[in-house]
Amino acid sequence: MESREIVEIVDLNILGQVCPACLLVALDALNNHEESLRCGTKRLVVRTDHRDSTRTIPKAARKMGYDVEVKKVDSCYEISIGRKYEPTR
Repeated sequence: MESREIVEIVDLNILGQVCPACLLVALDALNNHEESLRCGTKRLVVRTDHRDSTRTIPKAARKMGYDVEVKKVDSCYEISIGRKYEPTR
C-alpha cells in the first residue's frame, strides 16, 4: 500500500507580486524545502493572483521532477507542488 501522507504544508503567499518575481520566490522556496518536498513530508502551496504564474511556476517545478496541481480558488490560484508518486504495479 502506498502512503501519501503529507506532514506539513508550506504556504507561500505571493498575492500582488508579478513575474518574474513570482517564479523567483517560488524557486527559492523549492530550493529551501527541497529535501522534505522530494521525500514527501512537505508540500508547497503557492497562492498567487498573477495568471502568468500558473504557467511559469508549474513548468519550472515539473522540469525539476515535482508533481504540480493548479486550481482556482475564489479570486486567486493555488499551485500545489510536491513529491511525484510513481504508479504502483
